[in-house]
Amino acid sequence: MRRQPSPLRRRGALLLAVLASLAGACRTPQPDRDASDGTDSLPRPVPSSADAGGPASSAQAGRVIPGLEVLLRDSMQLVRGRRIGFITNQSAVSSTGESAIDVLNRAPGVRLVALFGPEHGLRGTSEGGAIVANGKDVKTGLPVYSLYSRVQRPTPEMLRDVDVLVFDIQDIGARPYTFVWTMVMAMEAAAAQHIPFVVLDRPNPITAAVDGPLMQQQLKDEHVGQAITGYLPVPLRHGMTSGEVAKYANGEYHVGADLHVVPAANWRGGEWFDRTGLPWVNPSPNIRSLGAALNYSGLVLAEGTNLTVGRGTEAPFSYLGAPWMNAPAVLAATRKYDLPGVRLDTVRFFPASSDPNADVPYRGQAVRALRLTVTDRDRFRPGWTTLVLLSEIKRLHPTELKVENEGFTQMIGSHWAREAFDRGEDPRVIERRWAQELAAWMPIRDKYRMYPR
Repeated sequence: MRRQPSPLRRRGALLLAVLASLAGACRTPQPDRDASDGTDSLPRPVPSSADAGGPASSAQAGRVIPGLEVLLRDSMQLVRGRRIGFITNQSAVSSTGESAIDVLNRAPGVRLVALFGPEHGLRGTSEGGAIVANGKDVKTGLPVYSLYSRVQRPTPEMLRDVDVLVFDIQDIGARPYTFVWTMVMAMEAAAAQHIPFVVLDRPNPITAAVDGPLMQQQLKDEHVGQAITGYLPVPLRHGMTSGEVAKYANGEYHVGADLHVVPAANWRGGEWFDRTGLPWVNPSPNIRSLGAALNYSGLVLAEGTNLTVGRGTEAPFSYLGAPWMNAPAVLAATRKYDLPGVRLDTVRFFPASSDPNADVPYRGQAVRALRLTVTDRDRFRPGWTTLVLLSEIKRLHPTELKVENEGFTQMIGSHWAREAFDRGEDPRVIERRWAQELAAWMPIRDKYRMYPR
């Protein structure tokens, strides 16, 4: 049971919350005063990118070197004298924060001839799911081909003047996040044109830990969901780097690419991004911190329902709720489960955005929600936690909760898991079968591991 805050602390926290709400673009989530234990669940500061249960000081930070710089240091033979097509976005930066486009464009012997942008665009400003158009990069004058439109892989015409295709994007380690599947589709396109494919690897920011459901091959074969949100069978939190995914795809699914992975130097699989010494760049508009990336690998399950994960707040992927949800009842129901590494509190917030086209569920409405605060990121299990929350919300709100599309089936990994969830199966039963499937898959994943623990 949480300790009752003192009146002085409560008044101070309330004053800070009021000031923050006046300064912010949208209202700060407020305590839900209907909490079953009678306490005020006051909002605490949202974790920053260096915060998800244990920030590192600059003195502790490691000296991880991204594949981009390893390429320049000792692997230039892969690109020197060749015309390069570069699949990248704003998240690909050097250890000093310089754009990978600029770094390669001035490197001796390197000739960039085309840029390719993934979901959210080359600069990462487009909302999730929004179609991105082709264009021209203002700084370099190079053509920019969108791989998030009706075309999701490079066409032969786009590759006509390309001698080698290079990929460098910071992924976040969750299956529905589209960047690595854009990469695999591009590998297939390069293989068809007999063009070598180079991956400049980066750390998995949420480590090599694995959690949640394994997507079954059957769903891909049946075209359940979108290929770009789950192209190959991996768990929801897959624990691999982009380079490891590329090797897995090439080795297990016979892509046939002439693949070269340039590893990130000095990274270990158990190392969180905030301990690498590398600069954090938001990989997409709603992943604004390392904590959000970690939460996404579970809360993304709710994106296939009529719940909101906090889009339109100061901290997307920190909340789960809806105007109709009885948050105190859901909170009480979770107490019978073991949910390590996370604290749940009830809050109210009003989603808002200055962009009228932004995906903001329940825009302007009072949302009753649970806020997730990670207290031990090494023990926190995002997929399991989200399954428990969704199961209890479904039990308490059988008519209000709607599963909106087949994307939920893809995210939960299998027809059997979707059917078990729909009939109200105990989440512990579902999770036990998930664990069995993961145990069978892990030896396959281990064949493609590039980094020590």
